[in-house]
Amino acid sequence: MNKKYYPSAFILYLNYFIHGIGCSVLGQAVIKESLVEQWGVGIGSIGQVTMVAAALGLGRLISLPIAGPLSDKMGRKISSLIGIASYAIFFIGVAMSPNMWVAYGAAILGGVANSFLDTGVIPACVEILEPRSSLATMLTKFFISMSQLLLPFMLGALAGANLSYNLLLYVSGAAIIVIGILVAFAPMPKAAKKEGEKAPGLLENIRNSKFTMESIALIVISFTCTATFQLWLNCAQTFAKDLAGVQDPSIMQTYYSMGSLAAIIVTAVLVTKIKGVRFLFVYPLVTLITLVLVYVMRSETMCYIGAALVGYSAGGVILQLVTATANDLFPKIKGTITSIVMIMSSLSNYTILSLAGTMDSASILMMNIVITIVGVLLALFVNLRFKRLSND
Repeated sequence: MNKKYYPSAFILYLNYFIHGIGCSVLGQAVIKESLVEQWGVGIGSIGQVTMVAAALGLGRLISLPIAGPLSDKMGRKISSLIGIASYAIFFIGVAMSPNMWVAYGAAILGGVANSFLDTGVIPACVEILEPRSSLATMLTKFFISMSQLLLPFMLGALAGANLSYNLLLYVSGAAIIVIGILVAFAPMPKAAKKEGEKAPGLLENIRNSKFTMESIALIVISFTCTATFQLWLNCAQTFAKDLAGVQDPSIMQTYYSMGSLAAIIVTAVLVTKIKGVRFLFVYPLVTLITLVLVYVMRSETMCYIGAALVGYSAGGVILQLVTATANDLFPKIKGTITSIVMIMSSLSNYTILSLAGTMDSASILMMNIVITIVGVLLALFVNLRFKRLSND
């Protein structure tokens, strides 16, 4: 692809820097405390913020079935701009929310934003960087991890200046509006279409495909792996502060992001020599051992180590590897199978975090351990049967 589009790709990727803040900010202990105070419901109602975070998954779940087709029909720029506008409303809406339900509605739009960015930005960048599609996809995770790495320092700077944490939300909303203006004027490549070609619909592709027990197990892993890292992102800091005596749990976000960045780099190298499906078992197994140690030891040191290890083994590339493996198994319906994987991921985000909002931090971590065990067993099954599955 002509290098003249490279600046456009960079502008598009900046959306994922802001997205990294959007998908993590509600999991920060200080943000939770600030919001419940803003809503006037008391520190004992922190679970309400977790339920608001769950609404991100609901918004994604609602919009995913239409976001992809709209991107294909109306173009990547339109899809990206819808995502950008929705994200601006999310940030400003949460910052101004007088109660949980206003924030909940804003969070649904945050999920919508995620869907339209995924179906607008990612295909556009893949088209710009062809044939390096893997690099194009991995760069989205890189920008997310970079902002998550910096997030605790942003919060620390606000605290040091005695400023409201809502300022971060307002600045993020303003920043993505500026990015949206740049996207509106950025040149984009036109996706190639065959004359008279009509792509089959989602349901038609599902009916015409052969789903085995192994492929279904693989798809379910997208549910379990999402639950694992979302529960950690949104609830681990509360556990660390309440039960492990961690004075500044926001630092855990930095360790998590460092682990995530390391996973992107290391796995990108290893996956050229080792089948991606192998990591679907090894990485969750590491996560499981880590979660058990954090639960049992309940120490500050173990919480920091755990954050880095969970960031590496759960928050880095597992969902991307599930998507890539599913695409290998269903090469003729890549778009459909990707939608199915992401719908399962969004369903996990919504249901599991909604449930977590009604539980105490120790019970949430135990639930995370149980879900991760299920993920490990599913991955073991898929690995044992993968050779036969890939030959079908």
